[in-house]
Amino acid sequence: MKTDVIRIGNSKGIRIPATILKQCGIGSKVEIVVRDDEIILKPVKILREGWANSFQQMHKCGDDKLIIPDDLDTELLEEWDDN
Repeated sequence: MKTDVIRIGNSKGIRIPATILKQCGIGSKVEIVVRDDEIILKPVKILREGWANSFQQMHKCGDDKLIIPDDLDTELLEEWDDN
């Protein structure tokens, strides 16, 4: 496949068809590697991708309640430090 290099501000870029991006698993970020006069684009996996949606679902189901209290028992911490 051939495509044109286009001007984007002071830089240049290419348009990559959505089908190719999907086939390669490329989302919103890529790693660019230059090797032997070639440009290689690698997908970057975002570890927290989809977390916001999951948290919204948890909230709707009431599964977002604290398991451990927000306030710490400082006396217990002092005892632990002494040991």
